[in-house]
Amino acid sequence: MSLPYDLILRHAMAVTPAGVVRTEIGIRDGRIAALGDLFGAQAVEEIDLHGLTLLPGVIDSHVHFREPGAEAKEDLATGSAAAALGGVTAVFEMPNTKPPTTNPEALADKLARAAGRCWVDHAFFLGATAEGLPHLAAWERLPGCAGIKLFMGSSTGTLLLEDDVGLKTLLAAGTRRIAAHCEDETRLKQRRPLAEAEGHPRAHPVWRDAEAALIATRRLVGLAEQARRRVHILHATSAEEMAFLAEHKDWASVEVTPQHLTLAAPECYERLGTLAQMNPPIRDARAREALWAAIANGVVDTLGSDHAPHLRTEKGQGYPASPSGMPGVQTLVPLMLDHVAEGRLGLERLADLTSAGPARLFGLIGKGRIAVGYDADFTVVDLKAARTIGNDQIASRCGWTPFDGKRVKGWPVATLLRGRVIMREGELIGAPEGQPLRFAD
Repeated sequence: MSLPYDLILRHAMAVTPAGVVRTEIGIRDGRIAALGDLFGAQAVEEIDLHGLTLLPGVIDSHVHFREPGAEAKEDLATGSAAAALGGVTAVFEMPNTKPPTTNPEALADKLARAAGRCWVDHAFFLGATAEGLPHLAAWERLPGCAGIKLFMGSSTGTLLLEDDVGLKTLLAAGTRRIAAHCEDETRLKQRRPLAEAEGHPRAHPVWRDAEAALIATRRLVGLAEQARRRVHILHATSAEEMAFLAEHKDWASVEVTPQHLTLAAPECYERLGTLAQMNPPIRDARAREALWAAIANGVVDTLGSDHAPHLRTEKGQGYPASPSGMPGVQTLVPLMLDHVAEGRLGLERLADLTSAGPARLFGLIGKGRIAVGYDADFTVVDLKAARTIGNDQIASRCGWTPFDGKRVKGWPVATLLRGRVIMREGELIGAPEGQPLRFAD
């Protein structure tokens, strides 16, 4: 006779929809089967979580794993390993690979590459291009597709859709939320000489200034409201954007990144050089405080790492020839737990930003909360653990982090995916068994 549960998590302080509660969790067939007092219940395996805290599995809805085309700096295996080591259980991967993910064949190729190699559950964005516009309404519903990603300003790769005609066509076709990188291409081209003249990454937020982001955000949100199409503004960075977006939440949701919440110009550029270079840029302390205020007042919906690794040799090129982007999927949870320890946000708000929020916005099935019937995905953290982030811990093939040497309080000590422990105390366990994510629409 089989036992009632495959796994029981004992003595857990769990962040649930009812709040942070002490509970026990029974898991069967990869899903949460029971919550509450399970005294006397039996299982094939039990794990005692006394002294630890259980978050719903963290979803990083913004990563670049570089495969195909740039596997020297990252691939699906190493990127997803970094995710699992950082307490992340699911990722949405971006389309600016080589070739870019802009059609069903490219999407199918990524899904095939991920099978048996990806440590966490996954989905892939399709990139919006002029050529693909007639088909995106159908393609966005393909299995394993996270939705459509729009680049309004040149960043990495060759994807770009900036004219109003193309944007209106994109917004008019399809129903799923469009994720958008909002920087105005015309202003970026006009201001690039400022970066070239300075020749130092401290000029990055001058070149790609807050106005460039605000212009693009205003355009997209205005067109989205006309089309009645939902959009997700990725990596918002400025007080001006947040003030605007606070007035336009009907059709626009908002993402911020841990690095924009943690670093500030000019100090980060003087200390880290091009390692702090990303698009949109790290801005000054005033902008950082505006992001925290937007989290506090509910304007921000999700946290994404914008994990975008480059090799140190590439970052060593003279600015502005140096590429923009930094690794982040492995440090998202430690950085945000440190902010929890500092009192900047609570565990329930963190869980909403990293689990329930992305699941709700993108229509994920079975993910995002600790509740009966949901997948048994958990991020187990030690809120008292004081650790130092180091380059030697980074599983990403690039082998570095801008947070090397940063002391944090709070650390992911285990990652469970559908009831299976895939990471414990910094070690991956078993084999990669990540599956494509499922969406309701």
